[in-house]
Formats: sequence, structure tokens, C-alpha cells
Amino acid sequence: MSYIKTDRVGVIDSIAALAAWPVRIFFKLLDYPLSAIQRLVGIHRMPWIFLLPNLTFFGIFVVIPLFINFAFSLTGGTELFLNNRVYTGTKQYGFLLECETFGDPITCREDRFWKGLYNTAIFIVFQVTFLVLFSLITALILNRKIRARGFFRAVFFFPVLLSPVVVALIWKWVLLRDGILNAFLVSIGLDKILFFVSPEWSMFWAVFVSIWAHMGFYMLILLAGLQAIQPDLYEAAEMDGTSKERVFWRITLPLLWPNLLVVVVLALIKGVQIFDEVFVLTGGGPGTATQFIVQYIYNTGFTEQVQNFGLASAASVVLGVVLFVLTMIQLAVTRVRDNG
Repeated sequence: MSYIKTDRVGVIDSIAALAAWPVRIFFKLLDYPLSAIQRLVGIHRMPWIFLLPNLTFFGIFVVIPLFINFAFSLTGGTELFLNNRVYTGTKQYGFLLECETFGDPITCREDRFWKGLYNTAIFIVFQVTFLVLFSLITALILNRKIRARGFFRAVFFFPVLLSPVVVALIWKWVLLRDGILNAFLVSIGLDKILFFVSPEWSMFWAVFVSIWAHMGFYMLILLAGLQAIQPDLYEAAEMDGTSKERVFWRITLPLLWPNLLVVVVLALIKGVQIFDEVFVLTGGGPGTATQFIVQYIYNTGFTEQVQNFGLASAASVVLGVVLFVLTMIQLAVTRVRDNG
């Protein structure tokens, strides 16, 4: 029996060696050009060689479109190709920023742009505030030793795995005039509510659905921060008879603050970029009640009868500057957190 077993092992090793032979040949052939490149540029520059494919991809699909978009923002007309468009300089930016009173979108020449900014600002204030609050509360609860803790963590994270369009369609079916929620209201003797006719209800559900869809992601970030806090600190506080409220304000919150700042900045960036789920849920309506800045860019450049690519590009540049500032804040916060 030992001979048979030894023969089987030998056959398996032979098959494995035969299967690995093409791979070995490939890497041996690949070693020649890489060795030549290493001798040419030096070993310290080799990481850049390995990053070159990713940098090329990033340049083609991110950097070049950014420059093309900026070039479009300096032109006018309805022509699609840049070489056929008329150079207008900063006229598109002046068109966007021409206002009698910046606090009142109606007094602005391009009032839809400022209405989009105004709606986005309102959305961010409520969405980020309640998103961070609910994420923190959920993380604190799920950090405790409760039954089925892993199950509830998965349940709260599950909406993050869904496409924003799917999330919006699910809630739209719930909130329609003949949807599930109105059917429930009628069953208990109440009247139907036309949620998508009222501007207030439309904004409320836009905020609610966004929080429902993204809370699980931020909850995990805060949960990771809570689990990184040393248990000895809580044990010492318990031995000293410190109240739970004081433990939260004096131990938990200060040590969780770096993670909390990251969550706030990420939520701000996500809030500024909001488009797909709200567009599917409300279509920006009623009227322009839930039309945010990204939808304004989309409508101006693609859905209107006269497609104004230059104006849409200028608005996207303004949005890009805002996102760049928020990203720099995030990097600064992350650096402060890493430096302790």
C-alpha cells in the first residue's frame, strides 16, 4: 500500500510540474526585459515601471477627460466636437455666477444652477447630520455584546451592496400613490399621501433613502474605530464608578474623533455627488424641488432640447473644485489621524 501511495504522490507531483511549466517559461521570458529595464533605470525607479499601466489608465480615462471638460467650459455653441466650437473664454462662468443676490436663486441669470446648489446645500445639512448620527448610534449598539450581533451588522450593511438605482426603485414602489405605504395608511383608515407631489415630502424621502442606502458603510468605519479602543480604559472607568455618559464623552468620543471626522468628510463628498438614486426616485421634482447640482449638469448637457455642453462643463468644473477642496480636507484629516 505504501508503494501505491508513493506512486500516486509522484504522479500528482509530475502533473503539477507539467502544469507549472508554461508559467515558469512565461516568467523566465518576462525576466529578460524587466532585468534590462532595471539596469537602465535603476532598482529605485522600478516601482514606477510597475505603476505605469495604472498611471496610463488613469491618465486616459481621468486626466485627459478633465482637460477636455475644462476646454469645453471655455467654448459655446451646440457643436459636439471641440475643434468646431466657438471660443468664449470665461463667458460660461460669468453666466453661472451672474447674480443680484446670491442668497436668492431667482435673482440669478442661471437660476437653475443656484437652485441646484441651494437644494444640494439643504440636502447635505440634513443628510450628513442624520447619517453620521444614526451611523454612530448603530455602531455603538452593535459594538456591545448582544445576541445575533453579526446578523444585525450584515443587515445594516446589506443596502450598501445594492445599486443606487435598485434602492431608488424599491423605495419608489413603496411610496407611489398606490404603493405599499399608502396601502397601509388606507388599511388603518387614513388618506393616501402623494409623497412625490409635495416638495417637503420629496426632499424628506430623498434624504431618508440616501441615509438608508449608505449608513452601513459609515457604520463599519465607526465600528472599526470603536473596536480599536483599548478595553482596559473602559475597565478602569468601571472600577472608578464612572457613569456611562461620562465614559462616552470622556473616552469613547475623543478616541473615536479621527474616524468620525473621516466619516463626516466622506459623507460630505458623497452628498455633493448625489444624483442617481434621487434622479430615479423623484426625477428632481416636483418642479426643481429635488434637483441637485449634478442633475442640473446632466440636464443642461444631455436632456434639454438645446444641449449646452459649455455651460454644463463650466458647472462641472465648479463642482470639481468643491470636491477637490473636500478631498484635501479629507487627506488633511487622515494625516492628522495617522500622526496621532
